[in-house]
Amino acid sequence: MGENIYLFMIIALAVLAITDLVVGVSNDAVNFLNSAIGSKAISFRTIMIVASIGIAFGAMSSSGMMEVARKGIFNPEEFVFAEIMIIFMAVMITDILLLDFFNTLGMPTSTTVSIVFELLGAAVAISLIKITAAGGGFVDLSTYINTEKATEIILGILLSVVVAFSVGALIQFVSRLFISFKFQERPKWIGAIFGGLAITSIVYFILVKGLKSADIFSPVILEHIASNPILFLLENFVLWAFVSWLVTSFFKLNIYTLIIVLGTFALAMAFAGNDLVNFIGVPLAALESYTSWSNSGTLAEQYTMESLSQAVRTPTLLLLLSGVIMVITLWFSSKAKNVVKTSVDLSRQDEGEERFQPNFLSRQIVKYSIKATENFSGIFPISLRAKIDKRFEKPYVYVPKIRTQDLPAFDLVRASVNLMVASVLISIATSMKLPLSTTYVTFMVAMGTSLADRAWGPESAVYRVAGVLNVIGGWFFTAISAFTAAALIAYLIHLGGIVAIVILLITAFLLIGKNYLSHTKKVKENKIEEKLQRAESSSIKELIEESADNIALTMKRANKIYTFCIDGLAKHDIERLKKSRKSISKLEKEVEELKDNIFYFIKNLDESSVGTSNFYITMLNYLEDMTQSLEYISKAGYKHVNNNHKKLRFNQIKDLKETDQYVSGLFSKVTQIFETKEYVNLTELIVHKQNLFDHINKKIEKQVTRTRIDETSPKNTALYFSLLSETKDLLAATLNLLEIYDGHVNGVKV
Repeated sequence: MGENIYLFMIIALAVLAITDLVVGVSNDAVNFLNSAIGSKAISFRTIMIVASIGIAFGAMSSSGMMEVARKGIFNPEEFVFAEIMIIFMAVMITDILLLDFFNTLGMPTSTTVSIVFELLGAAVAISLIKITAAGGGFVDLSTYINTEKATEIILGILLSVVVAFSVGALIQFVSRLFISFKFQERPKWIGAIFGGLAITSIVYFILVKGLKSADIFSPVILEHIASNPILFLLENFVLWAFVSWLVTSFFKLNIYTLIIVLGTFALAMAFAGNDLVNFIGVPLAALESYTSWSNSGTLAEQYTMESLSQAVRTPTLLLLLSGVIMVITLWFSSKAKNVVKTSVDLSRQDEGEERFQPNFLSRQIVKYSIKATENFSGIFPISLRAKIDKRFEKPYVYVPKIRTQDLPAFDLVRASVNLMVASVLISIATSMKLPLSTTYVTFMVAMGTSLADRAWGPESAVYRVAGVLNVIGGWFFTAISAFTAAALIAYLIHLGGIVAIVILLITAFLLIGKNYLSHTKKVKENKIEEKLQRAESSSIKELIEESADNIALTMKRANKIYTFCIDGLAKHDIERLKKSRKSISKLEKEVEELKDNIFYFIKNLDESSVGTSNFYITMLNYLEDMTQSLEYISKAGYKHVNNNHKKLRFNQIKDLKETDQYVSGLFSKVTQIFETKEYVNLTELIVHKQNLFDHINKKIEKQVTRTRIDETSPKNTALYFSLLSETKDLLAATLNLLEIYDGHVNGVKV
């Protein structure tokens, strides 16, 4: 390879670094936005401004080049320049693809872990190529790879997950025990002590983690902190406890809000100051390698990379540009908001939209955890348990379920504990030089505090545990896939050279572009998509108005789904049938959500309208019957075509098309009635309902005749009868719905 080829690789790595900054911030935003957004302590705009200042400050005070990219995973002196460039290129291509994949899913993962395992995978691949060429064995891998550091990192990952969850749960339990949910009513000195502890931990975190190598403090101060950490912490506690008491007593400020603002700034600053190198460390190491090699006058295949063992600081201008890119991404990345939402939803105090479905493991964990908790709590006296339970009583204020998404996911106390514990754990690990992922720590602390706060109740525990298991599983998948993909890409670059690099780069950017367009389309669809709305009515009049909109929308969507099913069967079009299955699955889920909301609906009714609940429940049951019939029709059609059975015969298709016209006509009329609120026209539809059933019965009789005379396909016959039978059930549910609605409308003035 000539010098021009390596120059091209440096330019490509620069582009990859910018891309990695964007996808990296989208993922790691969850680390510092989670608590502030979840608690709604301050406005979203203020949160973003505080986080942006923290990022900018952290980027400027960054510790510089990431040592793990230079010599933490492999021994650079054992590799030549040509091999190092292959390793770095493989790492960056893998990194942007992996992080973008997790961002698209809305799953938080660790940029630290991904970069470490990518370096390990690529270095192992190139090492094995060298060993094989030299006729060595697998045991020689230790010459090239820093196995001790790699093992330390893996153990650090496992340990950080367990410790963060356990410590978060313990501290939150103790905090809630002393402060309770009625924290605003507690004496000022309790808030002052809590403020002193929280702010001290966050300030120490800023100094140890965020500004450990910045030239902001004099060497004397840094020496004092390093040599007398206990004294420094004690001095800070006294100072900040006094300040906390002062601001709450005289300035009437909320100390918990102040902690959240300071903690958000601290984590954002530390993220930029330290995790920034996860994104630009490898390209900068490559740039330094290129500069060193180009000045040597030695062939790329002969120049060994001892120079990477030396410490080098990153130019301030590059840090500033990186900080600007990160801030811009933070403000405009919809994927960042998606990742934060996952973490907030899993730690929500009240019921909300459960994103994850329970699985066998989550059910078993919840089942045995309940038993263990009951056995453990049985050790303590009943009076003590009653006192503890009282501290965890949350003041009940009824809010319709549809509005719970607008409320804070958790209170200010839990948000403060999240930031305080995360700061302490990261500070301790940093000062002890232990490998640790800030994403893992912040996420698991949030999960631990939500468990201790009894947010994972019987109604939500299996969903929350399933979500945590999904995220943790994703973390291990990150490590395995990062190692494997980087090793494979490094091997492909070794074989294909510049051609392989160009193909891989094009493929990577095409995939990222495809994910971006897909995500953007999904976001737009969610914004404009019509969806069944949960009832918030307190009277029969309001309920009829609200339900009319839901019925009109259900009929419109049911009409489209049924027609798609019949057309898909007629044309043997699997894609159309897939679309209908997806649509009915969505409608079925929305009806199920309406049924789940019945408790809140009944709670909200006024005394004079309690009898309305029976009407609403019956109406939902008929809607559910309709969706079940549509789901069966869609499933049967899809299965028939997907299994490549014979196409329906011309007469069967003709009859089904005529039936579709009847069904479509009914659904269109019902939609129009409920959209225009002209309920007087319901009676006419109900009177002529027998005509619809007579039509279907005639179609069934025709098929019986065809079967006896000339039908040759048992599958076609079974499918045809099933479709007509389910269509009858669909129409019966629809007309029953119209009858109960007609009865209530005639008796109520709307």
